[in-house]
Amino acid sequence: MTTISAAETLLTLDGATVRFGDVTALRDIRLHLCRGDRLALVGANGSGKTTLLRLMHGLQPCEGRRQTHELRGQGRLPVAAMLFQRPFLLHLSVWRNLMLALWLGGVPRAERRARGLDALARVGLQATADRPARSLSGGQQQRLALARAWALQPDILFLDEPTASLDPSAKREVEALIDDFARAGMTLVMSTHNLGQVKRLATRVAYLEAGRLVVDRPVDRFFNDELPLEAAQFLKGELPWT
Repeated sequence: MTTISAAETLLTLDGATVRFGDVTALRDIRLHLCRGDRLALVGANGSGKTTLLRLMHGLQPCEGRRQTHELRGQGRLPVAAMLFQRPFLLHLSVWRNLMLALWLGGVPRAERRARGLDALARVGLQATADRPARSLSGGQQQRLALARAWALQPDILFLDEPTASLDPSAKREVEALIDDFARAGMTLVMSTHNLGQVKRLATRVAYLEAGRLVVDRPVDRFFNDELPLEAAQFLKGELPWT
């Protein structure tokens, strides 16, 4: 059962169910996302993590209710961005990829250059601005994707296994950027198979099993308290094939 935080709620799912034909990908999900959360979604392949990310971001329709809430004192809904496991980059320069993202994100033209320069500086890619984006290393491409997301100034950043295909050095760089974004006030929702990453970056963990939300706890309680059998087996690497 989900514990509702007294903090500012940004997003609510109530009885959210997603079906693809005869397959139920998510079943009766009840979840609150609060400002400042660093929520890690964990579970075996096919458990529904990516579908839940897409649903929370508004890319996936559902049965039940998905509701975003106005930010306190600002009179607007939260701005959200999503980072995919493999960023999609056009056959353009780093700079043009970034400018295109800001144009598509509705950023006023007068603000785009300054935001772009700040974003490249934030991720350490100033020197690559004129290079073809697809010529960058995997780690640099993911940092460019983070720059595109950060430049939109989102309140919520969704990340789908953001370091899954990176070498250890690039993983550390990307994790450091994600941590910096969170420390600056961005709310994070991240799917990952890396439990060490969960311990380093998350404050809260949601465990999914076959489309069901089984556990939703603060990170210390997830790793230290007794868990339902399926979640305990997942942590030990003992989940049976299904």
